[in-house]
Amino acid sequence: MRYLLTGASGFIGRRLAKHLTDRGHKVTALVRKTSVRGDLEAMGVGFAVGDLNSGEGLEAAVEGVDCVLHLAGVTKALTHDEYHRCNADGTRRLAAAMSQQKTPPRLVYCSSLAAAGPATVDHPKREEDAPSPISIYGRSKLGGELAVREFAERVPSVIVRPPIVYGPADREFLPSVLPMARFGVILKSGFGPKRYSIVHVDDLCEALIAASERGQTVSPSDPAAGVYFVDDGREYSWEEMCQLIGQALGKRRTFVLPLPNVVSFAAGYGSELQAKLRGVVPIMNRDKARELTQEAWTCRSDRAQNELAYRPTLPLEKGLPATIAWYRQEGWL
Repeated sequence: MRYLLTGASGFIGRRLAKHLTDRGHKVTALVRKTSVRGDLEAMGVGFAVGDLNSGEGLEAAVEGVDCVLHLAGVTKALTHDEYHRCNADGTRRLAAAMSQQKTPPRLVYCSSLAAAGPATVDHPKREEDAPSPISIYGRSKLGGELAVREFAERVPSVIVRPPIVYGPADREFLPSVLPMARFGVILKSGFGPKRYSIVHVDDLCEALIAASERGQTVSPSDPAAGVYFVDDGREYSWEEMCQLIGQALGKRRTFVLPLPNVVSFAAGYGSELQAKLRGVVPIMNRDKARELTQEAWTCRSDRAQNELAYRPTLPLEKGLPATIAWYRQEGWL
């Protein structure tokens, strides 16, 4: 197949490009003129210059491809507008460009569990649940989903919602936890139960490719059709996740220290102020704190298993040691 891949220079995008090229697919990455191409070029990936923020070059980029895998997105930003400019408006420009083709290609949009919103301990999110995002990031990703739906009658589209994604080259989830894990104490926001779904980047790549090949497409008559949650097939308490991270580092025991939720909000606010003074985008902010205080970010991948033949192969106890080994090999740890 001929794929156009957005976000190819990111954590998930690079890994997905490798999965696709290893299978013999023709892959073109949507890049800006100034984008670093490095290892993508070495994989045999082609390039199309375009800009999701302006729409420049998008119609030419999507011409002649069979499927667009849309991963490009902003995961941290200073303002509401920055999130929506890329995650919602950029997705709308891409779908509009695809709709102008004589035979529009399939679109697979990599959304997020954040677009669906938090779950509860006894009710993981399912595709038929109405979305209820609580963060600016989550609302912007839901905005991307709504943009996909605007053009779904013309552009056959599939939406994939992963939870936490980790694996080699992850710069967000594990790097935020590893310094505490090496010390042997990991903080927890709140005193109640916290449960999470998670997926290894390689399993997510398999799900995205399966969605491109055989996923049902979204339908105006059925909000759940063409939407897929993917995880590693298990739910984890925060304590379980921390113990597994500690074990992957060679720790005999990792302690979890719960703190009042107000501490998370104070840390988020302080991080925002510090980042503003330094002119950088903070990893921790009040938006992130709002997510940390929820009791569950869990989902079920039954639909993906039934309709996509999705079979996760990397539970945490298997994926974490390999990821930690990669960090050490690359000098990240």
